[in-house]
Formats: sequence, structure tokens, C-alpha cells
Amino acid sequence: MTLIGAIKAVFGRLKNITGSQWKEVGGYTSRFTPFGRSLYANDVARACIRALAEHSSKANVRVIRRTSSGPQQGDAMLERMIQYRPNLYMNGKDFLYKVRTLLEINNTVFVYVNRDDSGRCIGLYPVPTCPTEALDVDGALYIRFYLPSGLKMAASWDDLAVLRKDYNSSDIYGDDNTAILTSLDLLSTTNQGMANAIKSTANLRGVLKSTKAMLTDADRKRQQESFVADYMGLSNQSGVAMVDSTMDFTPITMQPQLANYKSVEELRNNIYRYFGVNEAVLTSTIAGDQWEAFYEGCIEGFLLALSLELSHKIFTARERGYGNEIVFEANRMQYMSMTHKLALVAMVDRGAMLPNEWRQVLNLAPIEGGDVPIRRLDTAPTTEPAKEDDDNADQNGAPISGNEPAGTGDDK
Repeated sequence: MTLIGAIKAVFGRLKNITGSQWKEVGGYTSRFTPFGRSLYANDVARACIRALAEHSSKANVRVIRRTSSGPQQGDAMLERMIQYRPNLYMNGKDFLYKVRTLLEINNTVFVYVNRDDSGRCIGLYPVPTCPTEALDVDGALYIRFYLPSGLKMAASWDDLAVLRKDYNSSDIYGDDNTAILTSLDLLSTTNQGMANAIKSTANLRGVLKSTKAMLTDADRKRQQESFVADYMGLSNQSGVAMVDSTMDFTPITMQPQLANYKSVEELRNNIYRYFGVNEAVLTSTIAGDQWEAFYEGCIEGFLLALSLELSHKIFTARERGYGNEIVFEANRMQYMSMTHKLALVAMVDRGAMLPNEWRQVLNLAPIEGGDVPIRRLDTAPTTEPAKEDDDNADQNGAPISGNEPAGTGDDK
């Protein structure tokens, strides 16, 4: 199958629809062109994007379906599709990784919801980076994609899950990444300057001067090559050069002028702040409270946006009315120290966690009976009536007072 044939097979519902340009409320031009200078070509920016994509891709999907009667049910088929094979090319981890990567690079990402003839979702395809245009087709919003293969295809807004960053100027697209260009350019210029300085100072080692007058170019070149071959090569193990009175060699020591560490560090920190990461995230040494702050600041918002978009675009209005939703959970993101993991045993004792849930945190296999909640006896609910001990009750069930004198009362 050719590339064009594969695209047509995947995006079979994307037709080349004709319509007028969509008019946004703020008068913004409803066209999007990918950022001309790729962030992904910069090593620091790519490291930041890779860290965000890797951590985001560890989320676990859960599909919640509810009926009119109310009980919560699951949708195993849809959940398995998103988890293991959301489309022809990728598994669930790859899907989350690519969506997050495209979002960070372009600040806008479209996910096409592929449906069967009955309208049921059978695939999720992140649309490749390409120019797009918003169209008004009989009052409905469509997005036309100018795919890299040369095809022009349009999809209904109802079939596109859309995620955006820096959502400001346009109703449809997020703003581009021009804000970080200055730091990227300066860092690139600094790196190139350091490389050129090292190369230039490593080449020139000295000046060879001849006392002979009016040498031809050929003679000067011959003397230079002869001197270099005899004394500057690896064969000269002594490191000593011998010249006669007709030549004078003056060594030159040049120190490359490099940018100081503080300047380079500040440029890197500008890029880190832009993406919301730091050295601990990039080197995988982050843990504890720092990891939790990183998750809440950089991962949770992405998973929430994706959950809301997929829930709205995959389910019908009736299904959403029952409370059906798609949720991405962070139970695979293990960031707690062993001390904090062991402290969770208190939640197991009180029935707040199942034993197998706790074992999962410790990366241990489930055990038989581990899906049944347990509770220590001293943590019984306060609404449960207290049980009297048989030794503290008489034969009629009334408690015996310890202050009552022995032998009092009427004898029967």
C-alpha cells in the first residue's frame, strides 16, 4: 500500500470539503502554520519535551460507563483499545507520548476520532504536524489539513479532540513558541562560539620564520611542511625541535575565550522554566514532594485536558448525560520514597486501601484475598454499638456496678 493509500485508509472519513473561512469571535485569522524553527532541533528543548512526554505516557486509562439506573460499569473494549492499540501505528504509551510531544512543539494538537458505521470509536490518530485551516461548512466548524503527502482533507470539529497550550489569541489554536526563541538562539550561538574558539586555537601552534630573503611561495610551503613533518608529528617523541640560523620558530599559546558557566546556566534555566522542568527532572533524580509538585504542575493538567476532550468527542450527549467519562490515572507514576510507601500500611489497616493496591505501590504481585478491604478492630466505625463483656453483665443483661456493696438487696 502506498503512503497516500495508507493515509486514505486511516482517515477514510476526512473528505476534501469546500467551505468559507471560519470567522472567529476575536477576528483572528483561522489558519495555523507550524513553527518554522523547530524546537526539537535544540538539545535542551528536546530533553525537556522528552521528560514531559515520558512521564505523561505512563498514565493508565480507565473508561467509566454509567446507565440510567446509576451503577458504575466499565467499557472493556474501548478501554483495551485506548490502552493497547489506539491506532494502526502505536500502543497506548506511544499515543500519549506523541500527543504530548506534538503539543509541546506546536502548542496545538489534533486527535482524529475514527468511528465505524454505527458511530462507535474504533481508533484515535494524532494528526501529523502540518498547516491547517478552519472552515465554515453550512454553519459547522471543520478543520482542513494540508498533509505532508500533499493531500488536503477536512474533518468535522466533532471528530477532533483538540489540546492547546498558551491558549490566548485564537479561539481554535494555541499561540506559537516565539517567546523562547531568544534563549534558544543565544544558547546555540554560545555553543557554536565555544566550538569555533576551540578549533581555531587548537590549529595554530607557532610561527616559523626564515631569515632567507625573498623566498618563493613554493619554498616557504616546502620549509613549513618539512618542519611540521619532522618535529610537529607523533614521530617526534622527544618533543625537541632543532633549527639552524636560517629559521626561527616562535611558539604561540592561545587560550580560547569561552562563555562563563553562569551565563550558559542562565540560558538553560530560561528554557527549563519555559517548559516547567529542572535538572532533577531531566536526570531522573526527582522524588518525594518535588515529584508531586512536578506532576501537579506539568502532568496533571495535560491528562485532565485529554480526558475531557476524549470524553466529549467519543461519547454522545446522552452517554455524557449519564456521567460516562474517560479518565487517565497516575497510579503507574511511582515517585514516593520507600519510607512513604511503607507508611501507607496505615491506610490498609483502616480500609482506605486494599492490600493489593498497597502491594502495587511496592511493585509486588497481587495475593489471594488482597482485593478485600481489611480493618483493625480498634478502628471500628463510631456508629457501631459497643459490645458488653459477659463478665460485666448480670443474667438479665444489666451491668453490675462495682460500687454496690456485696449482700445488699432483697434475697429471693
